[in-house]
Amino acid sequence: MESIIKMNQGDTKWSIRHKVWNYLEEKNLASFPRPVHNRIPNFKGALEACGKVSLLEVFTKTATVKVGPDKPLEGVRLTALQARKTLLVPTPRLRTGLFNRIIPPKGATKQELRVCSTSQGIKDFSVPIGLNDKIQVDLVIVGSVAVSEKGYRIGKGEGFTDLEYALMAYMGAVSESTTVVTIVHDCQVSNVACDHCQILLIVVNQMEMQN
Repeated sequence: MESIIKMNQGDTKWSIRHKVWNYLEEKNLASFPRPVHNRIPNFKGALEACGKVSLLEVFTKTATVKVGPDKPLEGVRLTALQARKTLLVPTPRLRTGLFNRIIPPKGATKQELRVCSTSQGIKDFSVPIGLNDKIQVDLVIVGSVAVSEKGYRIGKGEGFTDLEYALMAYMGAVSESTTVVTIVHDCQVSNVACDHCQILLIVVNQMEMQN
């Protein structure tokens, strides 16, 4: 896949982030909340891209999914709830704990599940998960600002995704075999390669899924 946004050798992670944020805004590809700068950007087509996760074999087989709290991942959270997966969502900025387990109302309708997948639903329909709780996470889904086809990832620069993963590893909730997935717009896929970029296994974008 040819990169939509050209990255130059020597670009810093911050310059790469700003190229992506600026492109999404200038081309009107961004969605609420805007502007997307300093965020995991939401984009037009995010819901459709999220729907592709259900086509992954690892999603079909998984029992417990950890999904980031970012707006563009709302569709994945809904997909996980509709598939009756155990859904874990990190507390935003880890302010009040590590994770929340989303527990929809008994016999929840599709609309009620949709509410549960939102930021407000995470607050209203969840119970906390602590460092001492015994959980096994089969699939981790994170947001990104920029990624490469080889699986390099750049986040928004605050380090929470790395910290969350480190804490899950400390808990024994994840291992080297745990699959990590990200959801992005096509323009976020480029020739990103830097010394300290996080490695992912699968990139799901609008056009295709890349291993």
